[in-house]
Amino acid sequence: MCHFSRRARRHLRHYFYHYCQPEHHRKCDRGEWGGTAMPGHGHQESDPSEGQPGFGGWGVRRPLRFLAHKLDLDQKQVTELARILDELKIERAQAEVDDRRARAEFADAILGATFDAGKAGAAGERRVQSAAKLRDALTHALAAIHAMLSPDQRERLAYLVRSGVLAL
Repeated sequence: MCHFSRRARRHLRHYFYHYCQPEHHRKCDRGEWGGTAMPGHGHQESDPSEGQPGFGGWGVRRPLRFLAHKLDLDQKQVTELARILDELKIERAQAEVDDRRARAEFADAILGATFDAGKAGAAGERRVQSAAKLRDALTHALAAIHAMLSPDQRERLAYLVRSGVLAL
């Protein structure tokens, strides 16, 4: 077996361990180099253009697919959820920009011959304002998601959040 296939198998196993259903995991024959990640094993193929599904950088496609599956959303709900997640993604991206600006201001405060407390205070205030905006956006998104879900779907969403499967 070449090194590439070991590395690919390790990557795919890690991805599907973290993002797929546990009931789909099973041992595959030794000749199946992709293990449970290969098509035909109950998994959808991933699209590498979708980005990493971390929850500092929440993409839209993977969380949308995940929630649509877990909550059994209909097409209208999926469309609405896509809009909500896209707005939240934009707010999180803006918070990242604000964080980079604050770091630059902190660096500028340290750079001079004397410490510039004004710049450091402004950078700290930028971070506080950014966190408040992100908090408000998240609260608004959760309220909109709550309004569109049925009671059973809300219960499943609450379980995902409480168990840590879905990070906010």
